[in-house]
Amino acid sequence: MKRFLTGLIATAFLAASAPAEATAPLVRAPHEMVAAANPLAAQAGLDVLHKGGSAVDAAVAVEMMLTLTEPESSGLGGGGFMMVWDPKTKTLTSFDGRETAPASATPTMFLGADGQPLSYVQAIPGGRSTGVPGELAMLAMAQKKFGRLAWSSLFDTAIRLAGQGVPVTPKLAYELRAYPWVPQMPAMRAMFFKPDGTPLAEGDIRKDAALAQTFRAIAAGGPDAFYRGPIAQEIADAVTNAPVNAVPMTAGDIAAYRAFERKPLCGHYRGFRICAPPPPSSGGVTLLEILGMLDHYRPAQLKPLTVGGIHLVSQASKLAYADRDHYLADPAFVEAPIAGLLDATYLTQRARLIDLHRDMGKAAAGVPPTRHAAIQYAPDRFPGLPGTSHFCVVDKNGEVVSNTASIEFALGSDITAGGFLLNNELTDFSFEPLRDGKPVANAPAPGKRPLSSMTPVIAFGPDGKFAFAVGSAGGRRIIADVTQVIVALIDGHENIAQALSDPRHAETGGPLSLEEGTPLVALTPAIAAMGYSVRTQTMQSGLHGIVRVKGGYEGAADPRRDGAAVGD
Repeated sequence: MKRFLTGLIATAFLAASAPAEATAPLVRAPHEMVAAANPLAAQAGLDVLHKGGSAVDAAVAVEMMLTLTEPESSGLGGGGFMMVWDPKTKTLTSFDGRETAPASATPTMFLGADGQPLSYVQAIPGGRSTGVPGELAMLAMAQKKFGRLAWSSLFDTAIRLAGQGVPVTPKLAYELRAYPWVPQMPAMRAMFFKPDGTPLAEGDIRKDAALAQTFRAIAAGGPDAFYRGPIAQEIADAVTNAPVNAVPMTAGDIAAYRAFERKPLCGHYRGFRICAPPPPSSGGVTLLEILGMLDHYRPAQLKPLTVGGIHLVSQASKLAYADRDHYLADPAFVEAPIAGLLDATYLTQRARLIDLHRDMGKAAAGVPPTRHAAIQYAPDRFPGLPGTSHFCVVDKNGEVVSNTASIEFALGSDITAGGFLLNNELTDFSFEPLRDGKPVANAPAPGKRPLSSMTPVIAFGPDGKFAFAVGSAGGRRIIADVTQVIVALIDGHENIAQALSDPRHAETGGPLSLEEGTPLVALTPAIAAMGYSVRTQTMQSGLHGIVRVKGGYEGAADPRRDGAAVGD
């Protein structure tokens, strides 16, 4: 049964995407723009910009609408990372809203009675996988610093549409059908199923009165209305009394949550300055390692969608992901050698391990010049999963937001509170607390933030000005997807719509994946001849991006999902 359900997850995930060769429309706007995973969410953000709001004000409105329109991917019950560029002060800020483990968490919480790691299927549903949500605290922290409108006004559209109802999207409809345990969860049946027991279908109008009430409370009371009082108690009760995998979570766990402002990580690639969040996101370190190695090769060698380009990106990715898995974790618990991993000499040494003609096989973690901690790794066993959302905003003053938010797996932990889904982000911890007798960096612990692959990027051109913002959904493959877009924009000179629509490939420490139904499949024999183990599969990324161009901005949404770019 375990093997059957694991295979069912993989089959459902692989099928849940738009046609692989769909092309994103390129949207142009002279003044301001929003690109998000749902058209109603993108429009809600643009409406806030029309009222004089900042990009961060718009971000709050976008995420509230995503809670309603794309509940299976992100929202109030999850967490995320945000990058903000303030052109007035010329400062770049990274905000950390990653979920935390409750006080009841233990290093062995994902081991079964036999001492072996649980399967992902066993670990997802219910309370065990649920972390204390951080998205709202992060948004409130950013809005307090960069907002121009009243906090309460940012919820108007979400409150109205939660009461009126919104159409069920193709992606949500599919995911309600795809996972057999969903209708077995009482809260999911009440939220997403009809009285006759059938799931909501594409185009059905879904209302959410409980979520509207939650929005009203937060609009009036700020984040304290969420982290203290009835909503916090409802979250704690949902986890503690979950129908499966119930574990203790208290209102105190929720009240103790804090978002953080952190210094972004930045590196250079072809004269561009590329910036992303630091740990507990692994995105910044891993992305900058990959680009730092690729910078040793000529742009012509990295031509997108060629055997040579795929090979170089894959080899650099193998090396960077090996370092990621070995060293990175919540910085409050593990001192990672970030400066050493991004050291130019170290990256040169890593790049020299790449053979232009052969796959290196399994990559080992390197020894950077400032190594810390006797730790080991436990590789993530489940790459890209469809429970994350990315959006970008640029306002008329040039303020930029790049935000990735997540509840982790599709539909999170399948429990709800306050009209929204709760996350299963704790399954981003390594299930094994020890490897070869040494502690694993990303093992669970009370108050700890699981390592993330979320990679919201803000980049600056050789002129020092904002160049582009991009990010993606896709679990462990997020970093690979974002890397490919950056290479396509800079080395391939593609526009943002082309870069987001390109066929995807990913090498994250396992077989090299090529996107099914695309021209990449024809390259399989040539790539396999280089020694790769190759598989083809549907890739559900969730890329959104905005690029500064002469006369304004260009933006696009990943054609594999339901999003849109809007602007004026």
